[in-house]
Amino acid sequence: MPFTIGSYQFSNSLVLAPMAGVTDRPFRQLCRSLGAGMTVSEMVSSKPELRTTRKSLLRVDHQGEPGPVIVQIAGADPEIMADAARYNVDQGAHIIDINMGCPAKKVCKVDAGSALMRDELKVAAILEAVVNAVSVPVTLKTRTGWAREHKNIDRIAHIAEQSGIQALTVHGRTREDKYNGVAEYDSIRSLKNKISIPIIANGDIDSAKKAQTVIDITGANAIMVGRAAQSKPWIFRQIAHFLKTGQELEEPDLTTRKKWLQQHLLNLYEFYGEFQGLRIARKHINWQLGEEINYQLNFKKLIMLSESAIEQMGLIDRLFNQLQADYFDTAC
Repeated sequence: MPFTIGSYQFSNSLVLAPMAGVTDRPFRQLCRSLGAGMTVSEMVSSKPELRTTRKSLLRVDHQGEPGPVIVQIAGADPEIMADAARYNVDQGAHIIDINMGCPAKKVCKVDAGSALMRDELKVAAILEAVVNAVSVPVTLKTRTGWAREHKNIDRIAHIAEQSGIQALTVHGRTREDKYNGVAEYDSIRSLKNKISIPIIANGDIDSAKKAQTVIDITGANAIMVGRAAQSKPWIFRQIAHFLKTGQELEEPDLTTRKKWLQQHLLNLYEFYGEFQGLRIARKHINWQLGEEINYQLNFKKLIMLSESAIEQMGLIDRLFNQLQADYFDTAC
C-alpha cells in the first residue's frame, strides 16, 4: 500500500529505520533494492562545526539514491536545529526528520534524542523552529516517553501535530527501556485514534507475520524495521509479499544471498575506500551470515582479519561454496 508524506508518495509503507553506524548509503541502497519503500539517513548532528567532518559528509551522501532524500537531524537547541534543517535542505534534502527517540547515553547526556521528551516546552520550541525554517515536510521520530512512569507520547504527538509535523514515528518503548522488553503496540494504537497525522509504528518487527500483526494492532499508516534488517535486509521483500498475498516468501537461497552480500561489499569499498570499507564490511558479513559463519569459524577468522578487498571477497566466495557443499551433503 502506498504511503505519503506531504506531496511525496512512496512505493510502499515499509520504512528502514535510521541507525547510526548502520544505515549508510550502501545499506540504504541495499534495502531499497530489496523492498524498502522509504529510507532515512543516519542521525546527523545539528552542530554547524561538525558539518564538514568526513563522518558527517558521508552520512548525508545520497548520490545515486532514488528520492525523496530524508535527513535526520539531532540536537537540543531550537535555533541550531532550525539552521541545520535549512542547511540540509540547501544540500538537497526533501524531508527533514527530527530525532527525539535515540536512547544512547552520549546523545541523551546533551539533552538530545529521547531525553528531550522530559521538556515538552523545548520540544514545542524545536518543532516550531524547524517547521518554520524550511519549506519541505518535517517529520518526528520519538518514543512513548522518557521513563516507564512518565509516558507522555500523547502530549508530544499533540504538540507535533499543532507544530506542523507531517508524520510521526513512534518506537514502542520509553527511553528508560532502551531496547529491552517488548514494544508496546497498544500505546501506538491509542495514539493513532487521537491524532490525524500519519503514524509509523516501530519496534520488534522481525518477520512478515509480525509486520502484519503490528499493522492490525496499531492501525499505523506505515511500519519501520530496524535491527532485524541488519541480519536480513531482504525482510522488506518478505513483508511486502506477505502483506499483498498472505503467503510467506521462502528464505533466499545461498546463491542469491551471496550475490546480494558481495554487491553490498563492493558498494562499501567504493563508498568508504578499501581500507575503511573492508573493516565496516566485517559487521555486515557477521550480521548477514550469522550462524553460518559461526559454524565455519576458520573462515570467519580469516574474513575478519583480511586486509584487502580482493582477499575478503575471495574468502566470501569460498565460504559460500563450502556452505553449498555442506548443504548438499546434508540433503543427501
